[in-house]
Amino acid sequence: MQNIVVFTGAGISAESGLGTFRDSGGLWEQFKIEDVATPEAFERNPELVLNFYNLRREQLLESKPNAAHISLNKLSEKYNLHIITQNIDDLHERSGSKNILHLHGKLMESKSSIDDSLIYPIEGVDLKLGDLCKNGSQLRPNVVWFGEPVPKMIDAISITKKADIFIIIGTSLNVYPAASLLNYTNNAKRIILIDMKAKQERGIEVIKEKATIAVPKLVRDLVG
Repeated sequence: MQNIVVFTGAGISAESGLGTFRDSGGLWEQFKIEDVATPEAFERNPELVLNFYNLRREQLLESKPNAAHISLNKLSEKYNLHIITQNIDDLHERSGSKNILHLHGKLMESKSSIDDSLIYPIEGVDLKLGDLCKNGSQLRPNVVWFGEPVPKMIDAISITKKADIFIIIGTSLNVYPAASLLNYTNNAKRIILIDMKAKQERGIEVIKEKATIAVPKLVRDLVG
């Protein structure tokens, strides 16, 4: 059985109504990145940061997996499927997919602000100032902020090296270190990029369509 590795970015979830920090409008336009998505911001004003992620969580709970998320799950009928995502939402999980690696963490989880190994599910929407881990430290969103290391990259590289087919969906490949995964696709017989803003790249099949249109078509072709 061949290995398919799917690497997803914000573009796939944008079609479920979740905005990105590069979009105009939406939540990100109301806040500066340096005020809500850095370790320094959390030290400076933890309540503002927590409230921002509470709003994002509320938005996520109102969203649903779209046709791209749902159709990806069908690849597991014929292939060993692994999904690596830059997204912190749970739309892949809610669509039924397994073997998902979240490079940048999970919005629906919290963790200790001093011990990364203490991770807790968030019930509902709110994470508040005064919510503490078992050791008494403030809980923070279990996400990777700008300026923080990406510990899951080692696992992502290992998975990518095994890909027979590598599919990129909804990312411009400008976000590092994740964009460097292309350097580890030497074994892949096909590399496919689905993104409305994609540029033609040598050795890559580029599909400039919305994910909700292109992904179901590609899955039908691959599954047969």
